[in-house]
Amino acid sequence: MRHDESDWTPPPADPEQPAQVRRILRLFRPYRGRLALVGLLVAASSLVSVASPFLLREVLDVAIPQGRTGLLSLLALGMIAAAVVNSVLGVSQTLISTTVGQRVMHDLRTSVYDRLQRMPLAFFTRTRTGEVQSRIANDIGGMQATVTSTATSLVSNLTSVVATVVAMLALDWRLTVVSLLLLPVFVWISRRVGRERKKITSQRQKQMAAMAAMVTESLSVSGILLGRTMGRSDSLTRAFSQESERLVGLEVRANMAGRWRMSTIGVVMAAMPAVVYWAAGIALQAGGPDISLGTLVAFVSLQQALFRPAVSLLTTGVQIQTSLALFQRIFEYLDLPVDIAEPEKPVRLEKVSGEVRFEDVTFSYEAQGSGEPPREALSGIELAVPAGGSLAVVGPTGSGKSTLSYLVPRLYDVVGGRVLLDGVDVRDLDFDTLARAVGVVSQETYLFHASVADNLRFAKPDATDEEIVAAARTAQIHEHIASLPDGYDTLVGERGYRFSGGEKQRLAIARTILRDPPVLILDEATSALDTRTEHAVQQAIDALSAGRTTITIAHRLSTVRDADQIVVLDRGRIAERGTHQELLADDGHYAALVRRDARLTASV
Repeated sequence: MRHDESDWTPPPADPEQPAQVRRILRLFRPYRGRLALVGLLVAASSLVSVASPFLLREVLDVAIPQGRTGLLSLLALGMIAAAVVNSVLGVSQTLISTTVGQRVMHDLRTSVYDRLQRMPLAFFTRTRTGEVQSRIANDIGGMQATVTSTATSLVSNLTSVVATVVAMLALDWRLTVVSLLLLPVFVWISRRVGRERKKITSQRQKQMAAMAAMVTESLSVSGILLGRTMGRSDSLTRAFSQESERLVGLEVRANMAGRWRMSTIGVVMAAMPAVVYWAAGIALQAGGPDISLGTLVAFVSLQQALFRPAVSLLTTGVQIQTSLALFQRIFEYLDLPVDIAEPEKPVRLEKVSGEVRFEDVTFSYEAQGSGEPPREALSGIELAVPAGGSLAVVGPTGSGKSTLSYLVPRLYDVVGGRVLLDGVDVRDLDFDTLARAVGVVSQETYLFHASVADNLRFAKPDATDEEIVAAARTAQIHEHIASLPDGYDTLVGERGYRFSGGEKQRLAIARTILRDPPVLILDEATSALDTRTEHAVQQAIDALSAGRTTITIAHRLSTVRDADQIVVLDRGRIAERGTHQELLADDGHYAALVRRDARLTASV
């Protein structure tokens, strides 16, 4: 579809825009002292700039015609001094304003990151990683020029305009009126251009977010492996090319939006000195008021000094309207509701024994954007795991096993009922207590692109080298790490791809051992491993589980035979519970699952 200025109509005024502007201004509130200093420097700079045309008038009307060499020298030195002082003031105000702007951007980045850290797991299951990265990098980065220079530009140019208009009125009020007639028209044009660019900027940022998400997904290690093994590398390149082509069009539109109208303003302002000279000449020939050559030259100099900040003010207005689209996208993230938050007066447990209870627990997943009612994942769950005891949860896929494990570390909050840790509702505990108390080892192990030691210290930043080695020995991974050329300084690679699945699992177990939580959740930690590797990892898990309250989510039943209690979930409800022998004797769901496992093992 073709887009040009002729078929463009401005969108209706946004009723929330004043509130949004006030919110943006509040971002600068912590730095109002520095901004006040910038204002003083700007005011001083404006006064110095206005002085030069008056010095020029004295040079042309007095010093040169009367041959006063001493006065001429003083006036010339005054003009040079004004330029030097103006430059020093300009550099100083730029330094301060840029520092303030960068601090505001830092505050925004940190606030967005902090808000995302507190979002529930459900947010990340429905949001593309590239979209999140784009908000932090592209959107906040895109407003850099506006944030770092807008405040100074507004104060500087506004002060310059006011001072210059006063000086022009002092020289000749009639020429001043002629010079200011077109300014309202220019303001109206700039506002139209600003609204147009705001609309295009919003579309451009969405397209950049889509590209960032595509790059994140397709150029990760997993994405490259999938693309090449499926023979889709060429099609992915074509898809990226199409996305990039859309961005090209939006970038061109963003840069050209209102360009002709703003150029017209520049042409008219450039022509104004000629109009002033013409008007003065006509007035003189018609017997009008006599205007000296010095006054006329000084006035034109002031007029140019007026138009420069006036155009800059108009441009700044356009930039502000454009940046509102970026601020709106950032505020969308900052305004996201935090569903899982600490209570006003959280309970802190200095020592956790590890008793876990589920009392009539119900949980539902919302069907995001589908309009369908929430899908019930758990219903009426009643369980008790004494401190140091072990519970195994089994059942078919989709029965609610993993969901049950998410509720203890409070990755999700229950819809009904309670989950208790040492008799305290987990929703009443402070986050630090919950993080210290509950450790999770899942099937999908995540490792950072850092050294082995750094990955292990993520659980305990102050861990000594001896503690790290001891944890690795317990997890049966020390010998392998020691055999590497760089030992514990070895980089694990993107998502740990330099290590096998079993090795990554044992690293995750070593990391949890360092954390030393009294409650341990094992979410199908060995289901993706081969039998030999599973045996090695299971030995590490047994060492980790000793003396802890353990909740094991299992697909392979061979790992849960020795649990104190086994629960079978079916469609979110407890179908059976008991020990391994008791459930076999009942010959129900669990016995059927055991027979299925036996057939699968025999076929292998």
